[in-house]
Amino acid sequence: MGIGVSLFLLAAGAILAFAVNATTEGVNLDTIGIILMVVGGLGLLLFLTVWGSWGPNRREDRVVTREREVL
Repeated sequence: MGIGVSLFLLAAGAILAFAVNATTEGVNLDTIGIILMVVGGLGLLLFLTVWGSWGPNRREDRVVTREREVL
């Protein structure tokens, strides 16, 4: 799950939980919204901890050694 999907799930969950006032029989939209927000938050957390450290701005502490030929 990427950062885009996580943010989408967070936004869709917040809309369902806080902005929709519809009532349905058998399905609680508030609960579905909370579940989507939790899944989106976990996905975002996993993305930032696991995949975020592999990005192009990661500082690599490597030592480059070059051997010279002595004449």
